[in-house]
Amino acid sequence: SGSPFPVMNIWETDQSLCVELEVPGLKLEDLEVLVAGSELTVKGARKDAEPKGDSLYHRRERVSGSFSRSVQIPVGIDAGKVEAALKDGVLTVTLPKAEAAKPRKVLVKAHQ
Repeated sequence: SGSPFPVMNIWETDQSLCVELEVPGLKLEDLEVLVAGSELTVKGARKDAEPKGDSLYHRRERVSGSFSRSVQIPVGIDAGKVEAALKDGVLTVTLPKAEAAKPRKVLVKAHQ
């Protein structure tokens, strides 16, 4: 059935979880980013580019229409601080970790 659209990369830092999705040709108003519990969902729609005049397609590989991609968030996040930015056809969603999910340095004491 082909690759899912949009393709996504997910990585984690000490401070946040980052999700990148390739959405060429889409604008901010074409996209919706939702966080519910431990799930991130990105929804949107890509308009169909119709051939001009009486021309016909020889090949048609670009998908169009509505899409929805969901992913489970593997760490606790601060949902109130989630940010999304669109640049050069790439949507980046930054999900800051909740304080409890951030790594903490533990002081090691010598036992007397």
